[in-house]
Amino acid sequence: MSADAPRSEIRMINVGDKPITVRTARASGQLLASADTIAKIHAGKLAKGDPLATARVAGIMAAKRTSEIVPLCHPLPLDAINVSFRFDTPGAVAIEAEVQATARTGVEMEALVAVTAAGLCLYDMAKSIDPSMSLTNVQLEEKRGGVHGDYLRSSTTASAAAS
Repeated sequence: MSADAPRSEIRMINVGDKPITVRTARASGQLLASADTIAKIHAGKLAKGDPLATARVAGIMAAKRTSEIVPLCHPLPLDAINVSFRFDTPGAVAIEAEVQATARTGVEMEALVAVTAAGLCLYDMAKSIDPSMSLTNVQLEEKRGGVHGDYLRSSTTASAAAS
């Protein structure tokens, strides 16, 4: 290694002194596909079976294994995981995951991994009829708890959460 090369110091953050509190996070994403593919997903009419039930289970399983997928995440005892789907935008399945834990660190990564895994599962189940699909806009919408405080993606969300 040359003297000019940056050295990477990778470490898992010590959360041992942080207080145990209730932590929640909500993430979202979208699977974009043809109108016909979206209709088949919504109706549960795919060759591999029920896409929404399967994607929900995939998201839940992935959230529980986040520390095995993302190297520096702490393994957490998750209290609740909810993965849901909406069909309110033409050509898209909206995916949302909400995760809760009573822990020393947040569950943002678990929510993001759940959304991603659910989207990838939907893609896998429909790829034979629509290989042009894309998983997009995976993002944290909200987090609560912890020393860094709450986060809400938009003022519209903040107003709704405050009431």
